[in-house]
Amino acid sequence: MTDRPASQLDRGSFYRFPRCCVAPIGLLFALALAGCDKKAQSQEAAPTPPLVTVAQPVKRTVTDWDEFTGRFEAIQEVQVRARVGGFVNSVEFTDGAIVHAGDLLYIIDPRPFEAVASQAQGQLDDARAKAELAKRELDRGLNLVQTSAVSVQVVDQRRQALQAAYAAETQAEGALKAAQLNVEFTHVLAPITGRVSRHLVTPGNLVQGADSGATLLTSIVSLDPIYIYFDVDEATYQRNSRLWFEGKRPSSRDASNPVQVTLTGEIKPSHEGKMDFLDNRLDISTATLRSRAIVPNKDLSILPGQFGRVRIIGSSPYEALLIPDTAIATDQSRKIVFVVKDNTVDVRPVMLGPLDGGLRVIREGLMPEDQVIVDGLQRARVGAKVTPKKAQAPADDKAPAGAKP
Repeated sequence: MTDRPASQLDRGSFYRFPRCCVAPIGLLFALALAGCDKKAQSQEAAPTPPLVTVAQPVKRTVTDWDEFTGRFEAIQEVQVRARVGGFVNSVEFTDGAIVHAGDLLYIIDPRPFEAVASQAQGQLDDARAKAELAKRELDRGLNLVQTSAVSVQVVDQRRQALQAAYAAETQAEGALKAAQLNVEFTHVLAPITGRVSRHLVTPGNLVQGADSGATLLTSIVSLDPIYIYFDVDEATYQRNSRLWFEGKRPSSRDASNPVQVTLTGEIKPSHEGKMDFLDNRLDISTATLRSRAIVPNKDLSILPGQFGRVRIIGSSPYEALLIPDTAIATDQSRKIVFVVKDNTVDVRPVMLGPLDGGLRVIREGLMPEDQVIVDGLQRARVGAKVTPKKAQAPADDKAPAGAKP
């Protein structure tokens, strides 16, 4: 039997070797790859904590303000009506212009009244002449009665005639004054200073005087200063009354408490005024007290009928913590803020006060050292880790960003 070459033996041995060793080597590769995957997964499962901006509450002295909706009304409002009847000759003002007391508005045809005034002047002159004649006759009678040239009865008659002449003179004087007033009333003047409305009667129309239903010609409203009326609810009135009894706030009945007014479309008060009036009883249908403030209106920008938000002092000054209003969230029926302690998010229920200088007063729930999340609320989860970043300090303590006290 012939032996096989060594090369063939080696080749056969090589072909038989993988059948017993390939499986263990593949397993080692699989395990190595699995280990790499687990390491990558562990790295993906631990992302960097989200970034949030935090700030400490601002601490400062504040004063609460009660806010109400009010409506502006003119201090003076006049309906200009014709005081004498006649045809309108001309309109002497521009619709919507500012007029001053005494400015000419309308001219009513004065000729009929001037004729009556002339007639009254003639009657007065006649009465004066008769009175003068009666006086001279009485003087003659007094001289003649001393010599018994005339009787005492004649003197008495002449004295009575003089008194009647004086009475007629007085009547004539009154008629002349009335006629002159009618002539004066044909020139319709502005009774107050303010803004005039449009003209309601054009030239050529007949107007009625005061004796037969005076015709409305136009209207004038004063603008500077101006009233704003608002209604105070009963609870606020009671609270302010307690503050007054405790000596913490002056009563608006006795003192001109300051008010601030915000017009429609404004975000902060633009006008300041003072309290002017409190009604003597509450409205039984609304349980509110009618109140009034007077507001300067130098630029005449406010018109009667406008709405405005009225702020009036509602407390004595006190120390308070304030945070940006955007840092406050709502959890069902309560207000909450998120704080960061040891890089972990926590939640604090808070009791809110009014806005002051763009910041919200926090009455309860926060401490001065708390780190409040003011930006990044959507990335905050209670109990989760975060990366806090300090908010930049504002230029002053009334800026909306949170700042250290």
